[in-house]
Amino acid sequence: MRVCIVLMSGLGDVVHGLPLVNALKRADPATHITWVVEPMPAGVLRPHLAVDEVVLFDRHQGFAAVRRLWSELRRGGGYDVVLNLNTYFKAAIPTAFTGAPVRVGIDRSRTRDPVWLFANRFIAPGPVKHTQDIFLDFLPVLGVRAEPLEWRLEPTPAEQEQARAFLEPLRQDGRPLAAIVTASGNARKDWTAAGYAAVVDALEHDLGFRTLLVGGPGEREVALARAVAAQSRAAPAWALGDGVRRVLALLHGSDLLIAPDTGPLHMARAMEVPVVGLFGHTNPWRVGPYRRYQDLWVDHYNEPGEAPDASRAEPKLGRMETITPTEVIERVERAKQLYLPGRLVAARTGPGPEMHAHG
Repeated sequence: MRVCIVLMSGLGDVVHGLPLVNALKRADPATHITWVVEPMPAGVLRPHLAVDEVVLFDRHQGFAAVRRLWSELRRGGGYDVVLNLNTYFKAAIPTAFTGAPVRVGIDRSRTRDPVWLFANRFIAPGPVKHTQDIFLDFLPVLGVRAEPLEWRLEPTPAEQEQARAFLEPLRQDGRPLAAIVTASGNARKDWTAAGYAAVVDALEHDLGFRTLLVGGPGEREVALARAVAAQSRAAPAWALGDGVRRVLALLHGSDLLIAPDTGPLHMARAMEVPVVGLFGHTNPWRVGPYRRYQDLWVDHYNEPGEAPDASRAEPKLGRMETITPTEVIERVERAKQLYLPGRLVAARTGPGPEMHAHG
């Protein structure tokens, strides 16, 4: 069977798509899987053991990108099934171009644009829920079991070696490494530079960590990280740079991640790196680390004592600024006690913990 995955949204969503392709390959290793993706998150898929072909669609390039997409999707004999995991109309073009007789999409009530018109089968209707759960609903349509959940996200041996060369000097005194991703794709999801700086100082001077600022080359991301470095008394290692694969390798080699609602948070969770997630603008029950590390969340989106409800999707303004360094430091202390001992023993005695994460 030839399957085309259409999932062109952000980095976190692409990570959430990985259990689907792993389940399809587990059900039938001969299944050929093509994934249509935008350029930025494509690094998650290049390479990945369950993805045979990656097709880039940079819609900002206009008609030239559409023409290339048509050519790439029409070669190789076509597709039997296309799974359109997006709710936006931009996904309609590759969905139509596949020519697949079976086109599975999200039901009309949960799509924002009329992209549902291009599907002839739909996942089971229901309320808004965690993005990972919505994506997993595609598998029953094809008669494929989702469990056990596997992301199989990890750097190549060469990438691991490059990351090790950068990280090992930071471990010379045996301290655990705490990676910090300061910025997300939306400034309203970000925490404050002063808050991060206070956490860096506490981790470096009081909790025995070495900290490193991790992320991409974006102007706002770099500016916020520079503000954190300038305001902290400690000197966090600078690890911002270009490429999703580099971020992936650095997170893989770290012992803990502190981050808002952003793609690297989901990458870390997929690799079983403990995550202290900072949430105020978005609902962690809908966009937080899937089935893990809820005890490490700093949740200022939901009211104290409010029952978990992933259907609450409306953003809440001004909540991120109410998070305090004390709350974040308390979650780090909890992570150090509950999650880090096994990771640190493994780092000293041999290969890191198993990366084929199960939910």
